[in-house]
Amino acid sequence: MTLPKIIAAVVLLLVVPGTPAQAWERGHVETFATLPAGTHNPEGITADRHGHIYVTTFDVTKAGGPGDLLVFGPQGHLLRHVKVANSSNLLLDLAFHPHTGALLVIDFGGKQVLAVNPFTGASSVFTTIPGGANAGPNVLTFDHAGNVYISDSFQGTIWRTGPGGGAPTAWVTDPLLTTTGVPPFGANGLAFDNAGDALFVCNTGNDSVVRIPVAGGNASAPTAFAYSINGCDGLIIDDDDNLWIAANQADEIVVLNPSGRVVAKLGDFDGINRHGEPIGLLFPASLVRHGHHIYITNLSLDLRLFGFPAVDAQWAADVQRHTIARIPARIPKVKGLK
Repeated sequence: MTLPKIIAAVVLLLVVPGTPAQAWERGHVETFATLPAGTHNPEGITADRHGHIYVTTFDVTKAGGPGDLLVFGPQGHLLRHVKVANSSNLLLDLAFHPHTGALLVIDFGGKQVLAVNPFTGASSVFTTIPGGANAGPNVLTFDHAGNVYISDSFQGTIWRTGPGGGAPTAWVTDPLLTTTGVPPFGANGLAFDNAGDALFVCNTGNDSVVRIPVAGGNASAPTAFAYSINGCDGLIIDDDDNLWIAANQADEIVVLNPSGRVVAKLGDFDGINRHGEPIGLLFPASLVRHGHHIYITNLSLDLRLFGFPAVDAQWAADVQRHTIARIPARIPKVKGLK
């Protein structure tokens, strides 16, 4: 093709009615907080009613516990750095129980869920996940009755306890909640829709979202809801039943509407600044909404430590100070998308 024909083809593409100039409005990602020196790999995140943000670390630089709990004020300043007693260095999800107010923290390394005093770090065992070394507790959530649900990434199980904890029961075990993919985490982020008649679960290694129908507190057979979310990790659901998902290997937040249609892709990785902090999103793991913002942990995990040469692993290795990101809690209107 001659140069004039190439130019003509480009011009034609630019002027064809209905052709969007940009498919996604990525929005603005800002750094909400920087972790104190010596703390690494923020993973779990939650918020209290005052807008304080609570973060746990999955600190792969340590050989053992205790794990770190960091509390930030609404403007991103560090309020407290708490050591969680009787825990490993590998802490994951955390949330305040909606009825009792207890702060529950998943201790992946200890295969347990701890009830933690957010001021002193004192802890007690809320539940222990069966399976020994095969157990992989990852994320927790609650139903309207206050029952606690815990995803198990390695055993393909959703465990359930009552509001007070104790020995869990296997609520659902299914092949759709397991994986042979990379990274090797199956069931991960989970959240109920607003009616409480479906539980949605991220399967990280399968890049998928699984839907579990619920009636009378009982689960029906899981089904595949969506695929091709690269590293489906943390998941929350807004008031309109849209799913906001941390795609850890794509360094973005993917938003699906209740039918499973993608309606937004937010954020991106924009490099490392001179302080060694990620700009934008780097291996985003968990997210929580408070007010008009979504807060996101930049886990920045170098998967080569586990034998997986992920494309962003070398960038993660360059991170010197770890961060919490923040984006507006709104879905941008993009021409051509409904």
